Amino acid sequence: MPSLDLTMSSIDLTRTICDIDSVSDREGPLADLIEESVSAVPHLRVTRHGDTIVARTELGREQRVVIAGHIDTVPINGNVPTRFETIDGVEYLWGRGTVDMKAGVAVQLKLAAELAEPVADITWIWYDHEEVSEAKNGLNRLSQTSPELLAGDFAILGEPTRSQIEGGCNGNLRAEIRTRGLRAHSARSWVGDNAIHKAAPILDRLAAYEARSVEVDGLVYREGLNAVGITGGIAGNVIPDECMVHVNYRFAPSRSAEEAVAHIHEVFDGFEIEIVDLAAGARPGLDAPIAQHFVAAVGGTPMPKYGWTDVARFSRLGIPAINYGPGDPVKAHADDERVPVEQITDCERGLRAWLTGADS
Repeated sequence: MPSLDLTMSSIDLTRTICDIDSVSDREGPLADLIEESVSAVPHLRVTRHGDTIVARTELGREQRVVIAGHIDTVPINGNVPTRFETIDGVEYLWGRGTVDMKAGVAVQLKLAAELAEPVADITWIWYDHEEVSEAKNGLNRLSQTSPELLAGDFAILGEPTRSQIEGGCNGNLRAEIRTRGLRAHSARSWVGDNAIHKAAPILDRLAAYEARSVEVDGLVYREGLNAVGITGGIAGNVIPDECMVHVNYRFAPSRSAEEAVAHIHEVFDGFEIEIVDLAAGARPGLDAPIAQHFVAAVGGTPMPKYGWTDVARFSRLGIPAINYGPGDPVKAHADDERVPVEQITDCERGLRAWLTGADS
């Protein structure tokens, strides 16, 4: 596998790393190339933790910024190798990972190599297993084994935001709501108790639910409570004794994880509830002076991040964090995943201006 040339354009670098398969659990070869390329940069101190690469400047600056991006993708589905295409006069780079989030990773790699004298010390992190379970997540592992590497005054996640700032993120909860009944032969259904029928009130409550729009530190987050799955039934001639409705709750960062759980119990009072996944959100983090400086450098109007991202990890550590990267999040994981090439250069330009003080 060829070495990564960090002198190429961020667009060409995006294409190069997108054409390297790094589906979750297969990040090793790309991690090897990233480690090799940044280890050759004299102003970076590089360490590796599994398939997570950390590269730090140590200039003694008053502030430290953590800039991170994940190197894994969801499975490939006929969308590699990448290609350029033009739609309605807009040039795109098409292919798996172009949006989520190798374009952001490419920008970070290029700047890590070129910025020997940034205005703040920088910890660059390229991590594995973001697209899968929390237990495998590279940032999660770092927080447990080497938390000092996550320390900083401000953090930027290269998640796709159309190269605009998206502050914080919603929290995420998944719950299994169950009903119980009694099995019986369907020819004599009256001697049984149909658990699927008893789930009707759960669906009624979901259909009637009015999700909130909540303003948090000047950004308006939209919540959502939805059924995302339902299971029940044993056989075509058996009255089912159990039914489960899988519910997903996206909640504003003003609500704690504990408050979100309490809300689910309130909405589904009287039913058996099991919380199977829970992650608190993150407040926008835009009130810190360093964040305000970043907003001024990048320009535009900050927006909320509706999905959950690893900014929440930094928020828990008391570090203000934002999402900023090329690509429309609507195209993340899509079979026609594609990023406007202009957004790649816009992201590079914004980060470069802020990190070099050229915006001052």
